[in-house]
Amino acid sequence: MKKPGIADIAESLRVSKTLVSMVLNGYGDKHGISALTQRKVILKAAELNYQPNRVARGLRLGKSNIIGLVVADISNPFYAYIARYIEGYVSAAGYNLMICNTHEDVEKEKAIIQMLREQQVDGVIVATSSSDPMDFVRLQEEKYPFVLIDRCFKDLKMNAVITDNYSGAFEAVEHLINMGYQRIGHITLTPDYLSTLTERKLGYMNALRKHKIKPSQKHILTIPFSDIKAELRNKLISLLKGPNAADALFIGNNNLTVSCLEVLNDLKIRVPQHMAILSYDDIELFNVNSPSITAVAQPLEAMCEQSVSILIDNICRKSDPSFVPRLVVLKSKLIIRQSCGNDFNKLIINK
Repeated sequence: MKKPGIADIAESLRVSKTLVSMVLNGYGDKHGISALTQRKVILKAAELNYQPNRVARGLRLGKSNIIGLVVADISNPFYAYIARYIEGYVSAAGYNLMICNTHEDVEKEKAIIQMLREQQVDGVIVATSSSDPMDFVRLQEEKYPFVLIDRCFKDLKMNAVITDNYSGAFEAVEHLINMGYQRIGHITLTPDYLSTLTERKLGYMNALRKHKIKPSQKHILTIPFSDIKAELRNKLISLLKGPNAADALFIGNNNLTVSCLEVLNDLKIRVPQHMAILSYDDIELFNVNSPSITAVAQPLEAMCEQSVSILIDNICRKSDPSFVPRLVVLKSKLIIRQSCGNDFNKLIINK
């Protein structure tokens, strides 16, 4: 069945399509259309269940009032919180939000951004999975508004809101060292070229070096994003064996931490009595877990507020040659709980 359009409303009321269009787009008063006529148009549109074509309207006005959010893994509580906060700030600014998930797939990310542009979305906030900045360089050259969130490209002038991952990781590992741990393992994810992961790894290694502890590649595990649970168990067991077995774990994100806790529980390894745990990223579960998990908390709400503010400014000034891309770097906070306790009767898994 054909959807009713402006022509159907105009025909029913015996008025022009132009008059109907002006009323439905909020220009009735400006063009001197009486309140009674405007009311008739609005009531007839409701009666016919008229739904405006947002794409066509966006083409006419050059603005859709829609913002796109592109995240790497919406099942991760980190990105779920980001989506919730951004939706709130976007809505308060009079925009709607379209959320898309890439599952850390670079080609899917490219296709999604292209689709959003074709849908006349005004701008995008992206947690990119790409190692190649050229797609974003082209967006910038074409004056298409975007903000990178959580992840960015070093030494390039682009809108981005991130946290200081290096300092957060350094402080976390130094806390473990100050608690007396010397064989600190690091568990990270692929793709390991992402700025968040490389900075956290560097913070981990430099904290060890500062305290005269030589980093060992045997203590660093890289788990594929596509198969975390299957890969983690065997690799983690290898990290717990022998005389140089890890006595503490600095874990690269909250999803990895949850999976590590499951494996340690299966192996009857108690936290913190047998193994200290410290997570980068904090989620509600960590506060209610027994023991509660020490974690590096990122200022998610502030990240989202800044991202939306910068993007809307960019949208409003996209043709303004004086607009300068902004990089915002926020500080994280170490939340000390129970998982790095000081009982050093560690359990060593022997061969």
